[in-house]
Amino acid sequence: MKVSIDWLRDYVDIDLSPEKVAEILMTLGLPCEGIEHLADDAVIDVEVTSNRGDCLSHIGIARELAAATGKELRLPEIRLEESDRSACEFVQVEIRDPQACGRYTARIIEGVKVGPSPQWVRKRLEAVGMRSVNNVVDATNYAMMETGQPPHAFDYATLEGGKIIVRRATTGEQIVSIDGTQCTLTPEMLVIADAKRPIALAGVMGGLHTEVTDATTTILLEDAHFAPVSIRTTSRRLSLPSEASYRFERIVDIERIDWASQRTAQLIVQFAGGRVAKGVVDAYPAKPHPRQVSMRLSRLNKLLGIEVPRDTAMKILAALKFEPRLQDGSIVCISPTWRSDIQREVDLIEEVIRVYGYDKVTTSRKIQIEAKPADARQKFSQAIGSFLAGCGYYETVNVTFVDRAVADLFSPEGATHLGVRDVTRKTGNLLRQTLLGSLLGVLKTNVNAKNLPCRIYEMADTFVPSGGKDSLPKERLKVSLVTDDDLRQLRGVVEGLIRNVNRTADVRFEPADCLWAQVGACIRVNGKEIGQAGVFSDA
Repeated sequence: MKVSIDWLRDYVDIDLSPEKVAEILMTLGLPCEGIEHLADDAVIDVEVTSNRGDCLSHIGIARELAAATGKELRLPEIRLEESDRSACEFVQVEIRDPQACGRYTARIIEGVKVGPSPQWVRKRLEAVGMRSVNNVVDATNYAMMETGQPPHAFDYATLEGGKIIVRRATTGEQIVSIDGTQCTLTPEMLVIADAKRPIALAGVMGGLHTEVTDATTTILLEDAHFAPVSIRTTSRRLSLPSEASYRFERIVDIERIDWASQRTAQLIVQFAGGRVAKGVVDAYPAKPHPRQVSMRLSRLNKLLGIEVPRDTAMKILAALKFEPRLQDGSIVCISPTWRSDIQREVDLIEEVIRVYGYDKVTTSRKIQIEAKPADARQKFSQAIGSFLAGCGYYETVNVTFVDRAVADLFSPEGATHLGVRDVTRKTGNLLRQTLLGSLLGVLKTNVNAKNLPCRIYEMADTFVPSGGKDSLPKERLKVSLVTDDDLRQLRGVVEGLIRNVNRTADVRFEPADCLWAQVGACIRVNGKEIGQAGVFSDA
């Protein structure tokens, strides 16, 4: 995120050098990657972590500086002179997938005159790495860099049916993006459509057919909230990264979308003339409830190892707009809508110390290390590992997730699996209920590399759904062995392993059907089933 010092001064009074500003941001957890000195400005390149989407704007950075320096944050004053005709007379908005689009606003601006932007606007945009296009597009880019909310301007005359429909694409549907890319869409992709066709890739890039041109006189202004996973998936599959998608992937503030829309409309009128239609078409299916998070003062001081005065903690949280109040030895806060990363008590503690100053945490020249004996689980794991190593088995450590094909192979038909909704794991996103699938993958790799004989084992937790809606899964430590030897040798190792733990155990292998085995057996110890063994393949 490139931040203009001159631009920042619109929102917070700072008379500090760029180097000092960068130092303050560094202490706040926003490292500086470089400073570019211009003729009458300086641009700081700030590294923003993926959970701080609120800092991908000049107002967001100014808010942090205001909290750290004790200054007041100034937001732009918005005044719109609206026409008599209502926005709902121009357009209707329909959200068909509220999980992927939480809110969509549409404003209409008539009588705009597309042309070059004022010099000061082009200068500021170029300073932060954006090229000037025309006054309308520049207004939307300026608003995005100012507020962090990416807007989009459509040429209203190119829209069919006076409708905006937010929906999933159909298989094979196509659109040409503003940069000229021919995009073939899939049902996983969210699009903005009119009554006939897609007109934009939601949150990623607009369509070429509806872009603003010199002939445009009426604008439909979009400001919306899209699900980060949906935007990231579309952007990556189509290889269409954009400043807008970068921000939507990191969550924009759903509550301040209308304010951001008003600000963008104000800038468009300021740069390109025209008049805003009365009101806004605002589709908002489910408004989120405010998130309340509390922080115990005792926990604050214990975790940090220093005494942070109560009033100081209150002042810091108030400056960050958390609306703190004291309640029974705790500070109770309402998390601002732009801070989606604040979920737990420790998050509030981090907010306090990063503003209070990590340098105030005392250090010691000596550290004490207390050696403790291994607990029962560690001793058990060590005993198993030592025995299997003596039998020629090598330990493997695999990823806890498997793909759907592997999960179904070792589970009865219709079994449920726990998974994660992570775009980086498009296939291998299911938690393992058995270790065999991962071990067979390791065996296959070694067989293909002719690294034989191959005897491997893994000892790790598995996760089985408990069946309850909000209950935690059944987490169990399991041991699995895979070898290219025959079943008799494997049986000898298993019997020896069990008797190494319990010398008097009665170990039996009884014929049984296994979903994954050509020939299977049930392993019983003292009459209780503890596992299964089998031949996966004769090949």
